[in-house]
Amino acid sequence: MSFAEITSTFRKELKSNMPQIRFFLKKNPGLAFTAINEIAKKVGKRYNIILSQNFPEIDKIQNSDSYGTENIGMVFQRDSRVFAIPRNLIKSKAIEIMGKADVQDAYMYEGKEGVRVLQENYRLDILPASLHIWGKFDDKITKFCDWLLINCYELKPGIGGALSDTNS
Repeated sequence: MSFAEITSTFRKELKSNMPQIRFFLKKNPGLAFTAINEIAKKVGKRYNIILSQNFPEIDKIQNSDSYGTENIGMVFQRDSRVFAIPRNLIKSKAIEIMGKADVQDAYMYEGKEGVRVLQENYRLDILPASLHIWGKFDDKITKFCDWLLINCYELKPGIGGALSDTNS
């Protein structure tokens, strides 16, 4: 499985449900939010992850063309506190793929670790248990997230993640 595969599946499901989502948007954006994230939950379940669509600004929900192309979160192993690979490897791969991004340690407290990748138009929060993309995906972000899913989260092509039973 890949980031590209998951997000493509999510976009297809959103597209097939767009008439209902648009109806909810007109009636009550909160209903649309619920419908979108129910679809995300179903898609995530196929891959044994928790998938969510985020709307960092309240008006973002009105832009239905952006659903599944930006601002998503993926939870893989809820209780993980440290990466399966060295954090420096994640940081060096981020620089290699992303280019002129600001790559820094993040969430480094209480025995936890994380990496944040920043550029003017996006932010990636990479944690041992989850990945959060804030901004629109481009080819570099997709390539890096594909690498993360295989190397950091140890998700092999065609195989779902390893969620613990505590998050069902």
